[in-house]
Amino acid sequence: QVQLVESGGGLVQAGGSLRLSCAASGRTFSIYAMGWFRQAPGKEREFVTSITLSGGRAAYADSVKGRFTISRDNAKNTVYLQMNSLKPEDTAVYYCATGGRMIVAQGSVDYWGKGTLVTVSS
Repeated sequence: QVQLVESGGGLVQAGGSLRLSCAASGRTFSIYAMGWFRQAPGKEREFVTSITLSGGRAAYADSVKGRFTISRDNAKNTVYLQMNSLKPEDTAVYYCATGGRMIVAQGSVDYWGKGTLVTVSS
């Protein structure tokens, strides 16, 4: 089993930046990739970004390319999401996730964090 704890969510003005963190514990040896999903009010959960822990290969949803950057610190079993040029449409609960293979959709996910709320005001 893997436990995930997100942090860094909050309220930010449009155009601003925020950095999320996700720390994994437990059977971290089983983790091949970590990533982020988000769920806005009244909408389904969507893929945001992911990264492989060994090679650092990253994938991004088109909606965040050029604005968001995912990174990892393997020594700390932690991934980060640097969010720049935030827009009101980025408002959502952001969920950390892990998978035994590259994460590209919800079906790739083995474990979920409880989420952290990001609110972007206009």
